[in-house]
Amino acid sequence: MLNILSDFLVRKPEGYYCQYGDFYIDALLPVPVDVVSHGHGDHARPGHATIYCTDVTAAIMRYRYSQQPLSSYKTIAFRQTFKIGAVALTLIPAGHILGSAQILMEYKGVRYLYTGDYKLQGDATCEAIEVVQADVLITECTFADPEVVHPDPVAEIKKLNDQPFNILLGTYALGKAQRLTDLINKHCPERRVLVHHGIAPLHRIYDDMGLNKLVYEQYNRREMKIGEPNKVYMVPPMTFNSYIRATKVVRAFASGWKRLQQNNDLSLYISDHVDWNDILFFIQEVKPKEVWTLHGDGRILKQHFEGVLSVRDIY
Repeated sequence: MLNILSDFLVRKPEGYYCQYGDFYIDALLPVPVDVVSHGHGDHARPGHATIYCTDVTAAIMRYRYSQQPLSSYKTIAFRQTFKIGAVALTLIPAGHILGSAQILMEYKGVRYLYTGDYKLQGDATCEAIEVVQADVLITECTFADPEVVHPDPVAEIKKLNDQPFNILLGTYALGKAQRLTDLINKHCPERRVLVHHGIAPLHRIYDDMGLNKLVYEQYNRREMKIGEPNKVYMVPPMTFNSYIRATKVVRAFASGWKRLQQNNDLSLYISDHVDWNDILFFIQEVKPKEVWTLHGDGRILKQHFEGVLSVRDIY
Protein backbone atom coordinates (compact mmCIF):
# COMPACT_ATOMS: atom_id res chain seq x y z
CA MET A 1 0.00 0.00 0.00
CA LEU A 2 1.27 3.46 -0.92
CA ASN A 3 2.27 5.71 1.93
CA ILE A 4 1.68 9.20 0.55
CA LEU A 5 3.31 11.71 2.86
CA SER A 6 1.06 14.74 3.34
CA ASP A 7 4.08 16.84 4.29
CA PHE A 8 6.32 15.71 1.42
CA LEU A 9 6.20 19.23 -0.04
CA VAL A 10 5.15 22.13 2.17
CA ARG A 11 4.86 25.88 1.77
CA LYS A 12 7.46 27.89 3.67
CA PRO A 13 8.31 31.63 3.48
CA GLU A 14 11.31 30.83 1.29
CA GLY A 15 9.39 28.59 -1.12
CA TYR A 16 8.16 25.01 -1.43
CA TYR A 17 10.24 22.72 0.77
CA CYS A 18 10.88 18.98 0.71
CA GLN A 19 12.27 17.92 4.09
CA TYR A 20 12.93 14.37 2.87
CA GLY A 21 15.61 15.62 0.48
CA ASP A 22 16.29 18.92 2.24
CA PHE A 23 15.74 21.06 -0.85
CA TYR A 24 13.37 23.75 -2.10
CA ILE A 25 11.51 24.15 -5.37
CA ASP A 26 11.21 27.58 -7.02
CA ALA A 27 12.32 29.37 -3.86
CA LEU A 28 11.85 33.14 -3.82
CA LEU A 29 14.37 33.75 -1.02
CA PRO A 30 17.96 32.46 -0.88
CA VAL A 31 18.22 28.82 0.23
CA PRO A 32 21.01 26.21 0.32
CA VAL A 33 19.54 24.00 -2.44
CA ASP A 34 16.88 25.04 -4.95
CA VAL A 35 15.37 23.13 -7.89
CA VAL A 36 14.12 25.65 -10.46
CA SER A 37 11.33 24.65 -12.83
CA HIS A 38 11.83 27.44 -15.38
CA GLY A 39 13.28 30.90 -15.93
CA HIS A 40 10.38 33.24 -15.10
CA GLY A 41 11.15 35.58 -12.24
CA ASP A 42 8.36 34.30 -9.98
CA HIS A 43 10.06 30.89 -10.04
CA ALA A 44 13.75 31.58 -10.69
CA ARG A 45 15.45 33.86 -8.19
CA PRO A 46 19.12 34.45 -7.31
CA GLY A 47 21.05 33.94 -4.09
CA HIS A 48 20.88 30.15 -3.72
CA ALA A 49 24.02 28.17 -2.91
CA THR A 50 23.12 25.39 -5.37
CA ILE A 51 20.63 25.54 -8.24
CA TYR A 52 19.42 22.47 -10.15
CA CYS A 53 17.75 23.29 -13.48
CA THR A 54 17.90 22.70 -17.23
CA ASP A 55 20.68 24.27 -19.28
CA VAL A 56 18.29 26.80 -20.86
CA THR A 57 16.98 27.88 -17.47
CA ALA A 58 20.57 28.31 -16.30
CA ALA A 59 21.33 30.48 -19.36
CA ILE A 60 18.31 32.68 -18.66
CA MET A 61 19.28 33.03 -15.00
CA ARG A 62 22.89 33.81 -15.90
CA TYR A 63 21.66 36.62 -18.16
CA ARG A 64 19.29 38.05 -15.55
CA TYR A 65 21.36 37.51 -12.41
CA SER A 66 24.96 38.27 -13.29
CA GLN A 67 26.05 38.24 -9.63
CA GLN A 68 24.99 34.61 -9.15
CA PRO A 69 28.17 32.43 -9.08
CA LEU A 70 28.45 30.24 -12.16
CA SER A 71 29.58 27.35 -9.95
CA SER A 72 26.19 27.30 -8.21
CA TYR A 73 24.40 25.92 -11.30
CA LYS A 74 23.99 22.17 -11.65
CA THR A 75 22.39 21.66 -15.06
CA ILE A 76 20.34 18.54 -15.59
CA ALA A 77 19.15 17.11 -18.89
CA PHE A 78 15.50 16.19 -19.36
CA ARG A 79 14.67 12.63 -18.26
CA GLN A 80 18.01 12.27 -16.42
CA THR A 81 17.36 11.04 -12.87
CA PHE A 82 19.50 12.48 -10.09
CA LYS A 83 19.33 12.37 -6.30
CA ILE A 84 19.18 15.03 -3.63
CA GLY A 85 19.41 13.31 -0.31
CA ALA A 86 17.08 10.32 -0.35
CA VAL A 87 14.83 11.71 -3.10
CA ALA A 88 15.26 10.79 -6.77
CA LEU A 89 14.32 13.61 -9.15
CA THR A 90 13.72 13.73 -12.90
CA LEU A 91 13.04 16.83 -15.02
CA ILE A 92 10.23 16.32 -17.54
CA PRO A 93 9.37 18.86 -20.30
CA ALA A 94 6.50 21.13 -19.21
CA GLY A 95 5.72 22.90 -22.49
CA HIS A 96 5.50 26.31 -20.78
CA ILE A 97 8.61 28.04 -22.17
CA LEU A 98 11.96 26.85 -23.51
CA GLY A 99 13.70 24.74 -20.86
CA SER A 100 10.67 24.59 -18.56
CA ALA A 101 10.39 21.41 -16.51
CA GLN A 102 7.99 19.44 -14.43
CA ILE A 103 9.79 17.96 -11.45
CA LEU A 104 9.13 14.28 -10.75
CA MET A 105 10.18 13.28 -7.23
CA GLU A 106 10.31 9.65 -6.08
CA TYR A 107 10.61 8.67 -2.44
CA LYS A 108 9.95 5.28 -0.86
CA GLY A 109 7.98 4.05 -3.86
CA VAL A 110 5.72 7.12 -4.16
CA ARG A 111 5.86 9.45 -7.16
CA TYR A 112 5.17 13.16 -6.62
CA LEU A 113 4.92 15.33 -9.76
CA TYR A 114 5.32 19.10 -9.46
CA THR A 115 4.13 20.69 -12.71
CA GLY A 116 5.52 24.19 -12.32
CA ASP A 117 3.81 26.28 -15.00
CA TYR A 118 2.76 24.15 -17.97
CA LYS A 119 0.70 24.19 -21.14
CA LEU A 120 -0.75 21.63 -23.52
CA GLN A 121 -1.17 23.89 -26.56
CA GLY A 122 1.37 23.47 -29.32
CA ASP A 123 4.36 25.81 -29.30
CA ALA A 124 7.23 25.40 -31.78
CA THR A 125 9.57 27.51 -29.62
CA CYS A 126 9.78 25.11 -26.68
CA GLU A 127 9.86 21.42 -25.84
CA ALA A 128 6.40 19.80 -25.98
CA ILE A 129 4.96 18.73 -22.66
CA GLU A 130 5.40 15.08 -21.75
CA VAL A 131 3.00 13.15 -19.53
CA VAL A 132 4.22 10.80 -16.84
CA GLN A 133 2.04 9.06 -14.30
CA ALA A 134 2.35 9.91 -10.63
CA ASP A 135 0.67 9.13 -7.33
CA VAL A 136 0.46 12.81 -6.35
CA LEU A 137 -0.01 15.57 -8.92
CA ILE A 138 1.07 18.98 -7.63
CA THR A 139 -0.45 21.31 -10.20
CA GLU A 140 -0.56 25.03 -10.83
CA CYS A 141 -4.08 26.54 -10.86
CA THR A 142 -3.60 29.86 -12.63
CA PHE A 143 -6.74 29.34 -14.75
CA ALA A 144 -8.50 26.55 -12.83
CA ASP A 145 -11.96 27.88 -13.64
CA PRO A 146 -14.56 26.36 -16.03
CA GLU A 147 -15.23 29.84 -17.41
CA VAL A 148 -11.68 30.07 -18.77
CA VAL A 149 -11.18 28.37 -22.13
CA HIS A 150 -8.13 29.41 -24.14
CA PRO A 151 -8.90 29.89 -27.85
CA ASP A 152 -6.78 28.61 -30.72
CA PRO A 153 -3.58 30.70 -30.74
CA VAL A 154 -3.30 30.55 -34.54
CA ALA A 155 -6.80 32.04 -34.96
CA GLU A 156 -5.90 34.71 -32.41
CA ILE A 157 -2.62 35.74 -34.05
CA LYS A 158 -4.27 35.91 -37.47
CA LYS A 159 -6.30 38.86 -36.16
CA LEU A 160 -3.17 40.92 -36.78
CA ASN A 161 -3.54 40.39 -40.53
CA ASP A 162 -6.75 42.43 -40.56
CA GLN A 163 -5.30 45.56 -38.98
CA PRO A 164 -4.58 48.58 -41.21
CA PHE A 165 -1.95 50.09 -38.89
CA ASN A 166 1.28 49.15 -37.17
CA ILE A 167 0.65 47.16 -34.00
CA LEU A 168 1.97 47.87 -30.50
CA LEU A 169 1.98 44.41 -28.95
CA GLY A 170 2.41 44.06 -25.20
CA THR A 171 3.93 40.78 -24.07
CA TYR A 172 5.96 39.15 -21.35
CA ALA A 173 9.60 39.25 -22.39
CA LEU A 174 10.42 35.59 -21.77
CA GLY A 175 8.57 32.76 -23.47
CA LYS A 176 5.50 34.65 -24.65
CA ALA A 177 7.46 37.11 -26.81
CA GLN A 178 9.34 34.32 -28.56
CA ARG A 179 6.19 32.28 -29.10
CA LEU A 180 4.43 35.33 -30.56
CA THR A 181 7.34 36.03 -32.88
CA ASP A 182 7.18 32.48 -34.20
CA LEU A 183 3.39 32.66 -34.65
CA ILE A 184 3.66 35.97 -36.51
CA ASN A 185 6.48 34.66 -38.70
CA LYS A 186 4.32 31.69 -39.72
CA HIS A 187 0.80 33.11 -39.86
CA CYS A 188 1.28 36.82 -40.52
CA PRO A 189 4.06 36.67 -43.14
CA GLU A 190 3.52 40.27 -44.29
CA ARG A 191 4.23 41.57 -40.78
CA ARG A 192 7.70 42.63 -39.67
CA VAL A 193 8.50 41.92 -36.02
CA LEU A 194 10.40 44.64 -34.15
CA VAL A 195 11.38 43.86 -30.57
CA HIS A 196 12.09 46.12 -27.60
CA HIS A 197 15.68 46.21 -26.31
CA GLY A 198 14.50 44.46 -23.14
CA ILE A 199 13.21 41.51 -25.16
CA ALA A 200 15.98 41.14 -27.76
CA PRO A 201 18.54 39.38 -25.47
CA LEU A 202 16.00 36.68 -24.65
CA HIS A 203 15.28 36.22 -28.35
CA ARG A 204 19.00 35.67 -28.80
CA ILE A 205 19.03 32.96 -26.11
CA TYR A 206 16.21 31.23 -28.01
CA ASP A 207 18.18 31.63 -31.25
CA ASP A 208 21.24 30.04 -29.65
CA MET A 209 19.54 27.28 -27.65
CA GLY A 210 16.04 26.95 -29.08
CA LEU A 211 14.28 24.73 -31.56
CA ASN A 212 14.08 27.11 -34.53
CA LYS A 213 15.29 30.52 -35.65
CA LEU A 214 13.09 33.54 -35.10
CA VAL A 215 12.76 36.31 -37.69
CA TYR A 216 12.82 39.74 -36.05
CA GLU A 217 14.58 43.10 -35.90
CA GLN A 218 15.55 45.23 -32.92
CA TYR A 219 13.29 48.27 -32.56
CA ASN A 220 14.20 51.35 -34.54
CA ARG A 221 12.01 54.42 -34.12
CA ARG A 222 12.53 55.49 -37.72
CA GLU A 223 11.31 52.13 -39.02
CA MET A 224 8.02 52.55 -37.19
CA LYS A 225 7.43 55.89 -38.91
CA ILE A 226 8.27 55.09 -42.52
CA GLY A 227 7.17 52.62 -45.17
CA GLU A 228 4.24 50.24 -45.03
CA PRO A 229 2.19 50.01 -41.80
CA ASN A 230 3.14 46.35 -41.46
CA LYS A 231 5.22 46.38 -38.28
CA VAL A 232 4.52 44.67 -34.98
CA TYR A 233 6.45 46.40 -32.21
CA MET A 234 6.73 43.95 -29.32
CA VAL A 235 7.18 45.60 -25.91
CA PRO A 236 7.18 44.45 -22.25
CA PRO A 237 4.24 45.36 -19.97
CA MET A 238 5.64 48.54 -18.41
CA THR A 239 6.52 49.99 -21.81
CA PHE A 240 3.11 49.00 -23.16
CA ASN A 241 1.39 50.82 -20.29
CA SER A 242 3.50 53.93 -20.88
CA TYR A 243 2.23 54.11 -24.48
CA ILE A 244 -1.41 54.46 -23.44
CA ARG A 245 -1.86 57.51 -25.70
CA ALA A 246 0.05 56.17 -28.70
CA THR A 247 -1.56 57.17 -32.03
CA LYS A 248 -1.68 55.50 -35.43
CA VAL A 249 -1.06 52.09 -33.89
CA VAL A 250 -3.33 49.25 -32.83
CA ARG A 251 -2.76 48.41 -29.17
CA ALA A 252 -3.02 44.74 -28.11
CA PHE A 253 -1.71 42.69 -25.19
CA ALA A 254 -1.25 38.94 -25.54
CA SER A 255 -2.50 37.21 -22.40
CA GLY A 256 -5.03 34.75 -21.08
CA TRP A 257 -6.19 37.31 -18.51
CA LYS A 258 -9.41 39.12 -19.40
CA ARG A 259 -8.41 42.20 -17.38
CA LEU A 260 -5.36 42.71 -19.60
CA GLN A 261 -7.58 42.94 -22.69
CA GLN A 262 -9.46 45.97 -21.36
CA ASN A 263 -8.90 49.40 -22.94
CA ASN A 264 -7.02 47.88 -25.88
CA ASP A 265 -7.94 48.18 -29.55
CA LEU A 266 -7.76 44.43 -30.11
CA SER A 267 -8.17 41.42 -27.83
CA LEU A 268 -5.49 38.75 -28.11
CA TYR A 269 -6.11 35.76 -25.86
CA ILE A 270 -2.87 33.78 -26.05
CA SER A 271 -1.84 32.06 -22.83
CA ASP A 272 1.12 29.90 -21.85
CA HIS A 273 -0.80 28.18 -19.05
CA VAL A 274 -3.32 25.35 -18.97
CA ASP A 275 -7.01 26.24 -18.89
CA TRP A 276 -9.76 24.34 -17.08
CA ASN A 277 -10.21 21.66 -19.73
CA ASP A 278 -6.45 21.16 -19.99
CA ILE A 279 -6.16 20.59 -16.24
CA LEU A 280 -8.95 18.02 -16.29
CA PHE A 281 -7.33 16.23 -19.25
CA PHE A 282 -3.93 16.28 -17.56
CA ILE A 283 -5.31 14.80 -14.34
CA GLN A 284 -6.94 12.05 -16.40
CA GLU A 285 -3.63 11.25 -18.08
CA VAL A 286 -1.41 11.41 -14.97
CA LYS A 287 -3.87 9.24 -13.00
CA PRO A 288 -2.93 10.54 -9.53
CA LYS A 289 -4.32 9.26 -6.24
CA GLU A 290 -4.24 12.82 -4.89
CA VAL A 291 -4.01 16.31 -6.38
CA TRP A 292 -2.29 19.15 -4.52
CA THR A 293 -2.80 22.68 -5.84
CA LEU A 294 -0.65 25.81 -5.85
CA HIS A 295 -0.01 28.99 -7.85
CA GLY A 296 -3.68 29.94 -7.98
CA ASP A 297 -7.06 29.06 -6.52
CA GLY A 298 -7.79 25.33 -6.38
CA ARG A 299 -11.20 25.56 -4.69
CA ILE A 300 -13.23 25.01 -7.87
CA LEU A 301 -11.09 22.01 -8.74
CA LYS A 302 -11.66 20.60 -5.24
CA GLN A 303 -15.43 21.04 -5.62
CA HIS A 304 -15.38 19.41 -9.06
CA PHE A 305 -13.73 16.23 -7.73
CA GLU A 306 -15.57 16.11 -4.39
CA GLY A 307 -16.12 12.47 -3.42
CA VAL A 308 -14.09 11.20 -6.40
CA LEU A 309 -10.51 12.40 -5.93
CA SER A 310 -8.72 14.07 -3.03
CA VAL A 311 -7.80 17.65 -3.99
CA ARG A 312 -6.24 20.10 -1.57
CA ASP A 313 -4.00 23.12 -1.45
CA ILE A 314 -0.34 22.81 -0.45
CA TYR A 315 -0.18 23.53 3.28
